[in-house]
Amino acid sequence: MKTIFYDPSVTFTSSAVATIGFFDGVHRGHCHLLSRVAEEARAVGMESMVVTFDRHPRQVLQPDWRPELLSTLDEKLRRLSETAVDVCVVLPFSKALSMLSAQQFMADVLQNRLHVKRLVMGYDSRFGHNRAEGFADYVRYGQALGMAVEQAEALVVEGQAVSSSRIRACLRAGDVSEAAQLLGRDYVLQGRVVNGFHEGHRLGFPTANLDAAQLEQLVPANGVYAVRASVGENGPVMLGMTNIGTRPTFHGQGVSVETHLFDFEKDIYGERLSIAFAQRIRSEQKFESEAALAEQLRMDKEFIINYL
Repeated sequence: MKTIFYDPSVTFTSSAVATIGFFDGVHRGHCHLLSRVAEEARAVGMESMVVTFDRHPRQVLQPDWRPELLSTLDEKLRRLSETAVDVCVVLPFSKALSMLSAQQFMADVLQNRLHVKRLVMGYDSRFGHNRAEGFADYVRYGQALGMAVEQAEALVVEGQAVSSSRIRACLRAGDVSEAAQLLGRDYVLQGRVVNGFHEGHRLGFPTANLDAAQLEQLVPANGVYAVRASVGENGPVMLGMTNIGTRPTFHGQGVSVETHLFDFEKDIYGERLSIAFAQRIRSEQKFESEAALAEQLRMDKEFIINYL
C-alpha cells in the first residue's frame, strides 16, 4: 500500500474505488469494509483507496476535548498498510475542511482531486459539515457527479455490529479479551516511559511507567493485566504485567499505568513502550502491607507466565 499525505495542489489520475472514515483501531469491521473496496476495485480494474484523517475531527473542533483513541496515527497507518487496499490518502483535518458540505467534499476532494469513481460507505459512516447529511444524500450527490455510492453491511459478531464504540465500552469495563475478539488482535497502548514512584523497584518488581494523563489512547479499566510488551520500533516481545489504577496501598492519587517486564532490567526512560493487553487477571486492591503486595505480585507473575 502507498500512503500519501494529501496535498491539495496534487490531482490523482487513476480512477479509484474508495471508502472514507477515521478508522480508529482498524478493527475487524473496518477490515471487512476494506476487503470489499479492494475486491470491487479489482473487479472493475480500478485502484482501491482508503481516505482517512491525520487527527480526530473533535480534536480540531473542540480543542479541550481529550481523545480516547484505539490507535495512534502511526499504528493506524501501519494496520491499514496490512490490508489489500492499494493506496491510503491521509487528509489533514482542519476547520476549513470541516466547513465543507458533503456535496462540496464529494465534488472538490473525492472527485476533482482523488478521482474517485465509486464510493463505498461504512454502515454507520457520515461526513460533511456537522455530519448533517446521510446515505441517501450521498447517493443523490453521487448521481449528479457520476460517482456510484454504495453502503456496505456491518460485520456482526455475537449479534452486534463491530464498531469502535463497542470496543471502547469493552476496554472501559476491563474486558480486553472481548476487545481483542472485535479488533482481531490484542489491544495495544503506546507511550513514552516516564519516571515513576519507584515503589515497584523496592518490592523487587521495577516498572516502566506511562503518564496516563498524556496518553491520547483509551486506558483500560483499573486492574492487573497479563501483557506482551516491546520497547522501541522493533524491540523483542516480552511478557509482563501491567497495573492500571491509583496505587491504593501507597495512597496514590490519579491513575498510573505501571508495567513490570519479566527478566528485564534495562533503563528505558524516554523510550517508546507498546503494551498489548492479553487478559485482565484481577481488580486493583489495597493491601495491608508492602510484604502482602509483594507476595501477590509474585503470584500474579507466576499465573501470567503459565497463562501466556
